[in-house]
Amino acid sequence: MASWTTANIPDQSRRVAVVTGANGGLGLEVARELARKGGHVVMAARDQAKAEAARASILSEIPDASLESQPLDLASLASVREAAARILADHPRIDILVNNAGLMAIPERRTEDGFEMQLGVNHLGHFALTAQLLPALLQSDGARVVSVTSTGRHAGRPIDPDNPSLSGHYDPWRAYGQSKLANVHFALELDRRFREADVPARSIVVHPGFSGTDLQARSVRETGGGRSQRFFHGVVRRFGMTPAQGALPLLRAATDPDAVGGALYTPRWVNWGPPVRRPMFRRTRNRDAMASLWEFSERETGLTFDVKPP
Repeated sequence: MASWTTANIPDQSRRVAVVTGANGGLGLEVARELARKGGHVVMAARDQAKAEAARASILSEIPDASLESQPLDLASLASVREAAARILADHPRIDILVNNAGLMAIPERRTEDGFEMQLGVNHLGHFALTAQLLPALLQSDGARVVSVTSTGRHAGRPIDPDNPSLSGHYDPWRAYGQSKLANVHFALELDRRFREADVPARSIVVHPGFSGTDLQARSVRETGGGRSQRFFHGVVRRFGMTPAQGALPLLRAATDPDAVGGALYTPRWVNWGPPVRRPMFRRTRNRDAMASLWEFSERETGLTFDVKPP
């Protein structure tokens, strides 16, 4: 078929989407295109001043866009709980959840709950949000949960439940790779549970490619100009895709009627090109690692997934 573009997004009227990190980069572009197609978008983000500016930028282009801002700090399980409660109060049905927000290769830090920051934000915060929004997702006749990984997953190792924060062995890129592999394992295990429960929801994992967003710039800021962080920031500024191009795999996973649950969507040439479905290495589909991650995540967040028909 011809390359998939935003022109292929079906009408999203009467559909509700929650997008994390919607105040910039890929999340902003996803929110923009879903709103352009008539969807109602909950723009969930920590920085509300930036979120309001992002919302205003969409409205300046699409005056009738249906948008709302929702405070969400993924580094705080209390914030996730409060945000989920507010979203559920207003939206008993959610059709799309895009778990997009993330951090990359930052110095060793802890979340409010004591988790290593990249693991806490990239995985555990989204795990908790998805668990609490699950009742509304199961009210949809075909919900999509989209998780965002990266090529960093190839360098990642499954989480060691005895040392998930890599205490004493912390490395910014190792922690990032661990969190991005966790995103894949979460997405695949969630889809397996959807299929086992025979519900119409689909969980899909995406890699946005080499996209020029604030992710790389923030890595440089957080590390005080770390050498590897500066290298990737410079390369993506020169050769990276635009955020709008990088958002296409996310949009395809969220809206394409033929998108396959439990599949990976990436740019055609790994880091560049239109969004296509690509195979995953057998290592990525390690069932033992997925089961271990799930058990660890439920224990640490105190949340379980009750996946059953509504």
